[in-house]
Amino acid sequence: MRLVTRGNLDGLTCAVLIDQAEPIDKIELIHPQDITDDKFQVEPTDILANLPYHRNCAKWFDHHSHTRTYERPPSKFEGRYGLAPSTARLVYDHYLWDNPGFNAYEDLVRETDRYDGAGLTIADVLDPKDYILLGFTLDPRTGLGPFRDYFMKLFDVLRDGTVEEVMELPELQERKRRMEEGREPYLAATRNYSRLVGRVLVTDIRNAEPMPAGNRFLVYTHYPEANVWLRIAWGPNKEFVVATVGHSIFNRTCRVHVGGLLAKYGGGGHRGAGATPIGIENADQIIEELIQRLSEPKVPVAP
Repeated sequence: MRLVTRGNLDGLTCAVLIDQAEPIDKIELIHPQDITDDKFQVEPTDILANLPYHRNCAKWFDHHSHTRTYERPPSKFEGRYGLAPSTARLVYDHYLWDNPGFNAYEDLVRETDRYDGAGLTIADVLDPKDYILLGFTLDPRTGLGPFRDYFMKLFDVLRDGTVEEVMELPELQERKRRMEEGREPYLAATRNYSRLVGRVLVTDIRNAEPMPAGNRFLVYTHYPEANVWLRIAWGPNKEFVVATVGHSIFNRTCRVHVGGLLAKYGGGGHRGAGATPIGIENADQIIEELIQRLSEPKVPVAP
């Protein structure tokens, strides 16, 4: 069977768990929009994890809110969907009864919940350790470059090793060093391209030089008055614009359902975070609409 997932900590933990329960012989890393836009061919034996549903898959696990752009799953399907801090938590609960060895991954799943569910402390952001540090080094939004080989290296070690062994990996230590050295340049560049509109922090890096690598949650420690962050960047080959939205993990006063809002523009996500592609021709108009909607008291979940 092939596992198709995302190249982040949640996807990695899903891969480690599912590999223990299913005969996985290949792992494919893709972006959720590849499913939404039907750019990835899903096979009848594929397991999808941390991705939108596709009618061809054998099993499906996800914790993100559905949007109108995603194909609706049938009332009965193989796998599990529901509200949870991470998809890994759903995978863990689904297979635990028949796989008591899953208890060995309890710490990994708990920390994946904290990372993917944005349940982090200021100490986690300023001085990340163990699985939280791993999450930052793997997160594509940190800007550390290609991650497939790194993902597979982590997968191989996490299956049978300890978190201490993972932390000793030269590849992880190198990414940690780059994050630490890039902290101040990253914050300086972010401030240079940001503006605060009420409680909405808007960062538009379309005209920026390549951004330094950096821990994205650092922004919330420097803009405590902001309760939501709208980040604007180019998509691949500048063919479209990408708007990424996330609630502040410290100032938790934003009431907008991000996934519900972005569904109206062809994207999606869950309550606290999401993303959507935007056509170049009307990007500025939609950005202003998003700022206005993010300032509203509440945006309902998309039907």
